[in-house]
Amino acid sequence: MTMKDRYIRSEEMHKRALKAIPLGTQTFSKSSTQYPFGVSPYFIKKGRGSHVWDVDGNEYVDFINSLAAITLGYNDPDVDAAVRAQLEEGVIFSLPHELEIKAAEKVIEMVPCAEMVRFGKNGSDATAGAIRVSRAFTKRDHVAVCGYHGWQDWYIGSTARNLGVPKATRELTHTFTYNNIDSLDKIFKDYPNDVAAVIMEPMNVFEPVDGFLEKAAELTRRNNAVFIFDETITGFRYANGGAGEYFNVKPDLATFGKGLANGYPVSAVAGRADIMRFMEDVFFSFTFGGETLSLAAALTTMEKLQREPVIKTIWSQGAKILDGLTPLIKKHGLEDILSTAGKPCWSFLVFKDAKDYTMWELKTLFLQEIFARGVLTLTTHNMSYAHTDEDIAKLLKAYDEVFGMMKEAVEEKSLLKLLRTEPLAALFKVR
Repeated sequence: MTMKDRYIRSEEMHKRALKAIPLGTQTFSKSSTQYPFGVSPYFIKKGRGSHVWDVDGNEYVDFINSLAAITLGYNDPDVDAAVRAQLEEGVIFSLPHELEIKAAEKVIEMVPCAEMVRFGKNGSDATAGAIRVSRAFTKRDHVAVCGYHGWQDWYIGSTARNLGVPKATRELTHTFTYNNIDSLDKIFKDYPNDVAAVIMEPMNVFEPVDGFLEKAAELTRRNNAVFIFDETITGFRYANGGAGEYFNVKPDLATFGKGLANGYPVSAVAGRADIMRFMEDVFFSFTFGGETLSLAAALTTMEKLQREPVIKTIWSQGAKILDGLTPLIKKHGLEDILSTAGKPCWSFLVFKDAKDYTMWELKTLFLQEIFARGVLTLTTHNMSYAHTDEDIAKLLKAYDEVFGMMKEAVEEKSLLKLLRTEPLAALFKVR
């Protein structure tokens, strides 16, 4: 198969999808804004363990893992068995199912801050629910945010993707800078007695320094606001009890999604009972909030996390990547362009502009070549329990080859000639 033919069916399906679906997909991060046309797969056919196959039959080791929603691996046998068993009894009913109780009790058992739990279907449900209940609890309107918190108006209005969000809504959300406690303090000073909640990812790219998380919690509570950890990704990945457990910082509320059910659509708001009880009156309600297949998957996933060394394994396997990646960056003399960040369970290859090329041009060449070598990554390593030493060896071999090509392209000023597509444009960055 020639490179021209490698993605032929993906590209045909992409053109077909654009006629029926705005952007051609349901998820921004899976669209052609992220995957350069002509050198990328666009549709996946199946997945098993740590590998996926696109619609053209190309096989990849997957380090995206459904945007970090897969923690155990694709088609995990325990999760699949639980879902099949529940399917025999039904998916949704006219009254609640016992699984709602069992899954909530398991979250309470595992997550230090959890005293009560409500389930949604995706991370945006959970963060929006946490903000609404915090506003009800404090009788305040303003919110301070740090990180990415979903597509709902209350948050996305504070970003460059705010088209369609009313100005009045946008003016209620204020962004502060990670590891800069003064930037959070300024919001409280600018809006005294008006801030309902502080919501933040406890960590994404950068480590907390100088007790930042503890200081943020203390400052928030001193101002009588609700302190919320958005653990959509860090939850059930950093530790069984999430980043709150890992960093030993207990928020008032925490939100979970993604790895909670190994890819099944379910999310959760959890936290202090006195705040959560306001959800008896705050309207946070979905027809499919108690859908049983996802709850069965969530319960089984959490039980497996307790029973097997899932977290320990994804940390140790992720550490092998970082331990191998740093020397490769140095070997090819790319320290001014590339660096690593994050934790081993969720780490990042960070791009910077070169003298003659933007980070987007560099990243386009990187993606073109890494996909061709059978590795699926968007410059992150979202580890799963299924990643093997062989998978990691393949990744590092691909990095070695692509880094060498990048170095030569920069030195010889030949990068644009090597591209078989238009470079990616500057994108909406979620982190």
